[in-house]
Amino acid sequence: MLSYRHAFHAGNHADVLKHFVEIELLRYLGQKGTPFWYLDTHAGAGVYALTEGYAARNAEHETGIARLWDRSDLPPTLQTYLETVRALNPDGRLRLYPGSPWCAAHVMDSGNKLRLFELHPTDHQILAENFAEAGRRVQIRREDGFEGIKALLPPPPRRALTLIDPPYEDKRDYQHVVSALKEALKRFATGVYAIWYPRLQRVEARTLPENLKKLPAKNWLHVAVDVATPSTDGFGMHGSGMFILNAPWTLPGVLQETLPWLTAALATDDRARFILETGGDL
Repeated sequence: MLSYRHAFHAGNHADVLKHFVEIELLRYLGQKGTPFWYLDTHAGAGVYALTEGYAARNAEHETGIARLWDRSDLPPTLQTYLETVRALNPDGRLRLYPGSPWCAAHVMDSGNKLRLFELHPTDHQILAENFAEAGRRVQIRREDGFEGIKALLPPPPRRALTLIDPPYEDKRDYQHVVSALKEALKRFATGVYAIWYPRLQRVEARTLPENLKKLPAKNWLHVAVDVATPSTDGFGMHGSGMFILNAPWTLPGVLQETLPWLTAALATDDRARFILETGGDL
């Protein structure tokens, strides 16, 4: 599916949850002081303009990052995420939003490496331009990330975060996620894997977390934020979730502290809620 462009959705409520969790995972891996890699199966363009082009058409960032931008009561746990976005907007005006690869590059030490996959030809080119000065630290491949990560697992440092974030416009992506993780865990059982998914009424989205719980990981963590009541016609995304395999022990506490505030900040009606579940030895 090469019609999908993440720029339409840049900075929305789902991006807020996804990038907040991603940054927390990277911060934890960085505490040890030994090298690790970041792998991104669907990296997108890396950076998105919010005031022009695709992102400006529906202005979805107004339901996400814009709701946090001028708040003075942010929980301490959200500070690093907001600082990452502010680094792209040093004049204080919210005009650019970082994608997952840019967030990773910003919070990771220079000795750690990024391996990025993007199949869409235009987004691949933009991604390459955005990381043109990154040198050998960043490798960008125009490949299907589901297949591409196989050759990289296990990574040489035996430590890595892999983000799996497909468009899900093709319903087969739900099964591709599960299949890719089964293979990844065989190759690299101790890696940290973070899966983003949309909260939709379609059966594939509703059953994905339960299918992921069955995978043979040491532990799992499931976090989701619903910002609105599901629509009566069954269409539209009412929230999003992150499912982490081999999650750090610190993450549940960080999320428990953050989610009540974040859910209230992103809510569009009085049915907003969050989910936080753990399993295994977490």
